[in-house]
Amino acid sequence: MYPISNQELYEWCKVPVNELLDHPKRRIPLRLVEDSAEMGMLMAREFADDIRLANAEGRPFRAIVPCGPKAWYEPFVKIINEESIELTNLTVFHMDECLDWEGKLLSRKDPYNFRSFMETHFYGGVRPELAVPHKQRYFPVPSAIETIKSRIAEAPIDLTLGGWGQDGHLAYNQARRHPYSSITVEQLRNSEIRVQDNNLDTIIALAQRTYGGAYQFVPPMSITLGMRECLSAKKIRIYSDTGAWKQTALRVALFSGETAEYPMTLLQSHPDALLTATLETAAHPIAEHPEWEINGVQV
Repeated sequence: MYPISNQELYEWCKVPVNELLDHPKRRIPLRLVEDSAEMGMLMAREFADDIRLANAEGRPFRAIVPCGPKAWYEPFVKIINEESIELTNLTVFHMDECLDWEGKLLSRKDPYNFRSFMETHFYGGVRPELAVPHKQRYFPVPSAIETIKSRIAEAPIDLTLGGWGQDGHLAYNQARRHPYSSITVEQLRNSEIRVQDNNLDTIIALAQRTYGGAYQFVPPMSITLGMRECLSAKKIRIYSDTGAWKQTALRVALFSGETAEYPMTLLQSHPDALLTATLETAAHPIAEHPEWEINGVQV
């Protein structure tokens, strides 16, 4: 595992955003967009074009997709409907789902019920004759772990779509912070679909994002596809337009070696992975304040 020093982290974070694309020490491809609207259109266009190409070649298309945001799926549904792109050959493996403290599924009206969101915003608006067949939609639930694992293993995954979390987690593959159970990079790389507790920092981040800091309402558990499943795709496209709470994880992914503390660093060894960030997400406050003196770092 690559040990990250405070000095290294400071050096990565102070790189101006306009130097990231051509930086000689960047370890993973990066693409920058202006804002959420541009990102949503880019994701939608590329995803739709991948499906259209598979249809033209008469082959199935298998994708791992995340929950939301709306800015991604509204233009996707619009493109599918206006251009009559059939999704009947598309198989969708949903990345993750939130669970209550007993590992049970949430109410269908809970804002962290990912299935409800996707049924409304990803599937709901598509013309029925173009829609993904129900038998080709795999939502992660604890009772279906072995089924999902075997279905993913049946054939290659064409595309993994996703975002990243405050600790660089992909799907809900968070940095493991259990005091008695650390893991290596290779254990993380080989992790599979599972039920787990959510990290405290994940809960705080989601509370700030959704509930005005009310961490009491954030689901404490989740089920997630593992890094093995996510990394198995031929192509990986990861996006973020959520600004401040993703900025440091992006800098670590770009410049650090692989480390289980930031799971998205494992994308560095994938043959076709690309990060896309809005300018706000790619910026960093340390880069904007060269006058700062930070405790513990020799500036």
